Amino acid sequence: MSHLAREAREVTVGELAHRSGAAPSALRFYEREGLISSRRTSGNQRRYSRDTLRRVAFIRTSQRLGIPLAAIREVLGLLPDDRTPTREDWARISECWREDLDARIRTLQRLRDNLTECIGCGCLSLDRCVLSNPGDELAAHGPGPRRLIED
Repeated sequence: MSHLAREAREVTVGELAHRSGAAPSALRFYEREGLISSRRTSGNQRRYSRDTLRRVAFIRTSQRLGIPLAAIREVLGLLPDDRTPTREDWARISECWREDLDARIRTLQRLRDNLTECIGCGCLSLDRCVLSNPGDELAAHGPGPRRLIED
């Protein structure tokens, strides 16, 4: 690939920040953490391949879901370094978290649907708690909001 063709397929840190919505400092942090990579120009400026946009979107969305950076790094490590990841590559890594994400979705649905009811947290402050969890019976199942975290 010619020098000009490569540059046309790359973005600066400012362009990546603007397009991804991530601050330049966050992008540098992701790079230090091994989540994304760049090449340096002769003037020591970072240049990112355009496919880094998808990686940054994946990282930011995963973080919003509460997935630790170590787990994000591990999954991103399954993507090829020598080429732009394909749809099949992304599908393969999405399988790594499918079970965990499905469990999170179920928990969020229970939270959405049951927050106005007794959730088994032990507070016994709602009039429904006396009927649903008399004497805090659900405490025998363990700590926390048992109705939200148990299937």
